[in-house]
Formats: sequence, structure tokens, C-alpha cells
Amino acid sequence: MPWTNDIPLKKKFGQHFLRDKKIAREAVHKVPIKGASVFEIGCGDGFLTREILRAGLERLWIFEIDPDWANFARTHFYEDKRVTVFEENILDVDFSLFEQYKPWTLIANLPYQITFPILHMLHRNRHLIQEGVIMVQEEVAQKIVKTRGRGYGYQSLFMQHFFEWKLMSKVPPSAFYPPPKVFSRLMYFKPKEVEKIPDEQKFWKFIKVCFHQPRRTLRNNIKQGHFDSAVFSDELLAKRAQELGMEDFLRLWDLLRTDK
Repeated sequence: MPWTNDIPLKKKFGQHFLRDKKIAREAVHKVPIKGASVFEIGCGDGFLTREILRAGLERLWIFEIDPDWANFARTHFYEDKRVTVFEENILDVDFSLFEQYKPWTLIANLPYQITFPILHMLHRNRHLIQEGVIMVQEEVAQKIVKTRGRGYGYQSLFMQHFFEWKLMSKVPPSAFYPPPKVFSRLMYFKPKEVEKIPDEQKFWKFIKVCFHQPRRTLRNNIKQGHFDSAVFSDELLAKRAQELGMEDFLRLWDLLRTDK
């Protein structure tokens, strides 16, 4: 089993530690964190953490699920009073903890196997977050920013509705230890102020139905989702969800809601 600092790397946590200083600096310098509250998800051996701390922030909260690396961080950064280490899965965190020092900035190399659960967690707590930079798989980054066609789907629409996204540097496997099998991408994000969608929970369920089989027409997907397709024109029902944007879906939703 590969190891760093005599601590074994655990495949179940998807541990790939950044080793490129240029990329670490790009992530940190993209956001103004001097005097800010910053949190990091999965610090590992602290390669990115050290770069974050050089930027003059007010406080850094580290969430590390691996007990070995959490203990390493406590030991390594114990003299820096700005640092607090939480040995906890970020998906289990009670974000009311963040209220006192909001707004927060996130800088993190995300565990790739739980990227979307983390993004949805950020969505639920976006009122606490000012902006951030994350590292994700290249395929995931492209899915998030897609606006039409192959790869565009529910996650694209959802994430673009609630956040502003900007692609940053594409990162090769060689920038990590151990190197992953895929390319990665730095991404800047910032929560948007959005108008509430009527019956919003049902709206997003409708969107999932529309994209259920991306290559099938809206007629087929909507029929399977038990929505009334009679309110839509045949021309529209012959389209695929991947051909439509947010404004199109909002118009469809308005038709569904007003048809009594």
C-alpha cells in the first residue's frame, strides 16, 4: 500500500494528494482570503493547507475524515491558532457551526467519489458561503458547465442555477501522489441570488424525469414520470431534454402548473 509521512493512503477515501505548487497557488490566489474564514475538505498531508495559510486568512477549519491525517494535521499545525481540525465526514457536519464566522470561502481538493454529494451539501448551505475554488475530475467539471448536448443533464442545470462557475487550469495526473487515472480541473464557484421557483421541489423532480434517459424524447421520459404531456406541443415533445435550457424548462413548468 502506498504511503506518505509513514501514514498509509486509504483507497476508500480516494486519497490523491496535490504535489504541484503552481496549481496550489492558483487555487489560493483566485479568491481574496486575507482576513477571511476559510474551510478545507480533506487536508491530507497539508500540501494545499500550507499554501492557504500563507495567504493571511483569519481562520481555517479543516475537515478530515481519515483519523491518521486528522491527527497529522493537529500535530503539524498545532502552533497556528488560526487552524481548527475536525475529524469528521464533511457530509455529516452540522453547518450551524459556520453561522458565527460567515461568510466562508472553500478551498479544497474534493474526494472525487463524493463530489456531487458535497456540491449538493454546499447548495443547502450556500447562505453561509461567499465563494470558493475546488478541484474535481475533468469529466465532472465539463458536466457542470455544459449548457446543451452530450453530458448536459440534471446536475448541469441544477448547479448552474444556484452557482456561478468558471473553469480554471486543467490538471494532469502527474500533479498528484499517487496519480489518479483521470485529468482534473480547478473550478471557481460563487453562489447566485436566485428567484424562488414555484413548487420548487416538484420542479426539480420534473427535471430529473426529463433527463432520465438523455437520448430519449421528452414525450417518452415525461410519460414514464407520470406527468401530463398533453399540455405540450408535439414539436416540443419530439425534442430531447439536452436541447433545452433553464428558461425552456421554466416555461414547461409554468404550463404544467397552470393547466387545471
